[in-house]
Amino acid sequence: MNQYGSALNYAFYVGHNGIRREVMGGAQRRPTPTELDQMRDMVRDGMEMGAVGFSTGLMYEPGMFSGIDEVVELTKEVAPFNGVYDSHTRNPVFEMMASESEAIEVGRRAGVPAKLAHLKAVGLINRGKIGDVIQLVEASNRLGQQVVSDQYPYDGAATANLTDLIILPETGVGAASREAVLQALSDGGIASNSFAAVREASEKGIGGGFSWIKAVGYGSMRIVDAPDDPSLVGKNLFLLSQERGQSPFELVVSLIRENENPVLLTLGAIEEQDVRELLVQPWNMISSDGAYADAIYQEFKHPRSTGSFPRVLGYYVREEKVLTLEEAVRKMTSFPASFLGLSDRGVLSPGFAADITVFDKNRIIDKSTWTDPGAYSEGVVHVIVNGKFVLRNEQVTGQTPGEWVKPNR
Repeated sequence: MNQYGSALNYAFYVGHNGIRREVMGGAQRRPTPTELDQMRDMVRDGMEMGAVGFSTGLMYEPGMFSGIDEVVELTKEVAPFNGVYDSHTRNPVFEMMASESEAIEVGRRAGVPAKLAHLKAVGLINRGKIGDVIQLVEASNRLGQQVVSDQYPYDGAATANLTDLIILPETGVGAASREAVLQALSDGGIASNSFAAVREASEKGIGGGFSWIKAVGYGSMRIVDAPDDPSLVGKNLFLLSQERGQSPFELVVSLIRENENPVLLTLGAIEEQDVRELLVQPWNMISSDGAYADAIYQEFKHPRSTGSFPRVLGYYVREEKVLTLEEAVRKMTSFPASFLGLSDRGVLSPGFAADITVFDKNRIIDKSTWTDPGAYSEGVVHVIVNGKFVLRNEQVTGQTPGEWVKPNR
């Protein structure tokens, strides 16, 4: 940031996956006492540098190979700094309650507040179950263990092309293109050894590694764009496979063969009612779970990166009246700032940092979609970061006053 500048402020967590890979590589085992001490030291070093807490991505490699005791021991290192624990939980589709409970248990045992990252109820098997998680969080808060969550306001999670579901056994990585998939399956039909090997790798991962199909299941996948066959849009892969009399993997391969243009999926179909039920919880803040880069880098795959906050203010506040404007703003500003220990930010008050967004409450709305996820929102008039305009009269100024912001605990 010092070298290139930034229009935005950034706060940082110490990331579990990064330090585990640094110390243990991709090892699928518990750490030795020496390795655990090395990771403890790295967490402590990060906190001394100004991190806000410790984060885990237990759904992904190599964090998926860790146990709760390892995570607790590392999280304890943030307690003397009044840091927090933030977790993308371990198995939020097939073991939703157990996974959210694990994150809460880590916070309790480590003696720090816990945050459930981009909380949601994903897939057919979890429809209507967000209420169970809400009860779990509220019970923990009543007992004195602070638990919060963040949420992006969409009915679908991560996005991918159909081909991203395919893992080729010989390379151990997802197929880069439709052509690569078709080439790998070119020596026979669904009974061929090639088909069986690709299916095994794609559905189970290689050597216990990550696989989208294993992680979220076909019942969580919904088609959001299919230029060659628009009738596919909105179809759940599992239900569509039943309609067509195919196994889900056979359906995936068939759709890749039948569609020359990419078929886009959300890998986490969410019920709209569940989105709304969570959105109103006072301990739930707004997030994007996304990133943004300038116009030379347009690798957007989800509308949340540019649309999350305007969508809440325009759609859920103004149009649907799910939230009041004041509560929505709190969930975007003072609440997350307070949770992260940024005590001089998040409120318009003398002595606080001048981080200000001016928007037209009658006009603000997201414009990003599944097919145009990088589209700018409307109605954001000015953005001031550390007292300087980075957006003025709806035009980017080019100024880069962003800083690494550190907690004041």
